[in-house]
Amino acid sequence: MSSSEGLSRRRVAGLARRDSADTRTASGSGENGAGGRPGARSGAGNADAGQDIDQYAPRLTLMDEVVLLGLKEKEGYLSFWNDSISYVLRGCILAELALRGRIAIVREGAAFRRENTPLAERPIEVIDGRPTGEVLLDEALRIIKSGDRASISNWINFLSGETWNITKISYQLKQVRERLAKGLVDKGVLRTEKRNFLLFDMATHPVQDTAARRAVVQKCIDLVLARAPPVADDPAPDYLLRRVVFVCAAFAANVLENALPMLEFEAREACYAKADVLIAEYGQWPMPESVTRELDQYLSRECLEAVAGVLSVYARMDSVL
Repeated sequence: MSSSEGLSRRRVAGLARRDSADTRTASGSGENGAGGRPGARSGAGNADAGQDIDQYAPRLTLMDEVVLLGLKEKEGYLSFWNDSISYVLRGCILAELALRGRIAIVREGAAFRRENTPLAERPIEVIDGRPTGEVLLDEALRIIKSGDRASISNWINFLSGETWNITKISYQLKQVRERLAKGLVDKGVLRTEKRNFLLFDMATHPVQDTAARRAVVQKCIDLVLARAPPVADDPAPDYLLRRVVFVCAAFAANVLENALPMLEFEAREACYAKADVLIAEYGQWPMPESVTRELDQYLSRECLEAVAGVLSVYARMDSVL
């Protein structure tokens, strides 16, 4: 859906500049044999790349950023009326796994030809089964590895529980929003409080680290308001692509507006239109080289293709709306 069709979309985004010492952790302790050193990756996902992207693992995942942006800052809960964020978060899980070199589009074979298969319908596979250190990511990785081969869109449906196939019900990831919020509590970004909602008490998670949320908001603003592509202010090679994926996910999850409350109506609509363009531009394969060029030595093209496939699913959500 584009803004020229007269339909407005209300979305929101998250995280901005990461301080390398604060938000990125040099993952790669010796137990996985990677040691956090370039060129030490042992998984198949980097067989034709060469360096280990895990050394640039962010403190906050794509899912963390979307949840952090979607939360009401003082109240500490997500909107009860937002019925798209759960689905989008499952897509973020696949995108995060692809950006960490764990999953990728299956290479062409007798049962699969790219020219005959829409991007969202291309099958994915696990190419590196090493744990990421993030509970939800590792659970999803185990599910995908043990399950039948399926397309990107089908895996998002399976992880969301949106399937009529009873044999796939066990693939559902449950309580994702609550688990992500608790994870952010463990990371020191949120805190836990009890809040009374008339007939029952509910655990809420107000923001504790306001700097982290401001950084998420700034990341959105920098991208959707910029007239020129943002300059990478982070040493990670996937920084710009992560920023694009995050803003697109925030838009699809209807939380992008939380980063733009200070703007007039026309300015907000222009930002939504910019997010529409980003989803259309990056939700296709190949992606613009300006973002993927830096990643060639870290990730295979099939991993990046999987990221584009997730964005193409978000684009189809818009067409349904």
